[in-house]
Amino acid sequence: MQTTQRERTDTADFGLIGLSVMGSNLAQNVEEHGFSVAVWNRSADVVDRFMAENEGKRFVGASSVEDLVASLSRPRRVMLMIKAGAAVDAVIESLAPLLEPGDVVIDGGNTWFEDTARRERALAERGIRFFGVGVSGGEEGARNGPSLMPGGDREAYESIRPVLESIAAVTESGPCVTWIGPGGAGHFVKMVHNGIEYADMQLIAESYDVLSRAGGLSADELARVFGEWNRGPLESFLIEITAAIFGVVDEETQRPLVELVLDRAGQKGTGRWTVEIALQLGVAIPSIAAALDARVLSSMKDERVGASERLSFDGLDDGPIADLVPRVHDALLAAKICAYAQGMHLIRVGSEANDWGVDLSEIARIWKGGCIIRARFLDSIRAAYDRRPDLENLVLDEAFGSMLAAHQTALRGVVALAAQRGLPVPAFAASLAWLDAYRTADLPQNLTQAQRDAFGAHTYLRRDDPDRGPVHTEWLGA
Repeated sequence: MQTTQRERTDTADFGLIGLSVMGSNLAQNVEEHGFSVAVWNRSADVVDRFMAENEGKRFVGASSVEDLVASLSRPRRVMLMIKAGAAVDAVIESLAPLLEPGDVVIDGGNTWFEDTARRERALAERGIRFFGVGVSGGEEGARNGPSLMPGGDREAYESIRPVLESIAAVTESGPCVTWIGPGGAGHFVKMVHNGIEYADMQLIAESYDVLSRAGGLSADELARVFGEWNRGPLESFLIEITAAIFGVVDEETQRPLVELVLDRAGQKGTGRWTVEIALQLGVAIPSIAAALDARVLSSMKDERVGASERLSFDGLDDGPIADLVPRVHDALLAAKICAYAQGMHLIRVGSEANDWGVDLSEIARIWKGGCIIRARFLDSIRAAYDRRPDLENLVLDEAFGSMLAAHQTALRGVVALAAQRGLPVPAFAASLAWLDAYRTADLPQNLTQAQRDAFGAHTYLRRDDPDRGPVHTEWLGA
């Protein structure tokens, strides 16, 4: 091992590089659960400030990567909480020569899963174990218990399992962490988690829009509605915070603060990655794609303002709408089932394509606490995959099929109402379209394939004799 490390007497159990809010909170979480932690950040003043704020605790402030490595007991465990991409490669490049076979490096950022697999292969040549760990729960989760999705070598997982299990959120089903699979499995599952999160948030936003603009509900009324929903089958972190948001009043104007937030939603890339890999794997996830499109359209604020003046639509207003709140509730539940079904199917296909062996029941279990999409709903998903681990799609589970049968009328009604009123509900509409396509034995793509054969000789299979093989017809004559 080529190194200029100096010996230190103040050894630590765990190392963490990157003291942004997420890194700082995770470090404190680890320390509070009985592990001494060595910390390093590229900016020395950040380390100094962190140490000053945590005086008397079991932290070791490192002045360099070399100093951090020298402070760790063997086998070393080092977690990176830095921006995904080139920065991770740069830190690994400086870190790897200082490590020994059996040491473990953990990337806790939102990293593209193929980058994780590449780094694992490269470090394995040195005998160093690399883990990509999806961390969900935001700043609060990092501090008090996130949902963790580690992917990497199964045997090496045992060396980091005690730390991860101690800092993860805990539900009645246990710590919200499990070994996901080898290679990039952990970051893949975290990516899909974020895609589902996009869809869930968009469906809630569309529910708000329909209740507000078609139903005329005020912010106070919306706070009560979402608060009530959070005590039923829709109970979740996102519904909970939505109810709280509607209750916040702006001190300057005394108006509901949410009404003063510019309707331009940001994104950090994981939603786009989810859609891109779904296309590559041939998996339809229209609810997630619609949520991504909605954020892109929201960024076009000036254009939309101009279009609103030129493309006006008064709507087909038939007056008051009876039972709108329970109808939107049921529509949201039905659409949510469709979005989760799409995401879980994508994980299944990704796992099969990469030979990861991901346990979908375990995924639902560890998402029960800590993460952004934590919800009561996940108990039912876990039960579905416990009943049938090889379940082709969540909507084929008897319990979820029954829920869809009970609530799809409301989903159809809300999509129709929104269309009549000129309200955009892309995720509701995409969920319904996906459901109808998935449950339809005969789709109109027979015409699509005939067209492809007519203009490009792409051939087709005969419905009455598919075993005959590809057939070409001169549809347009000589």
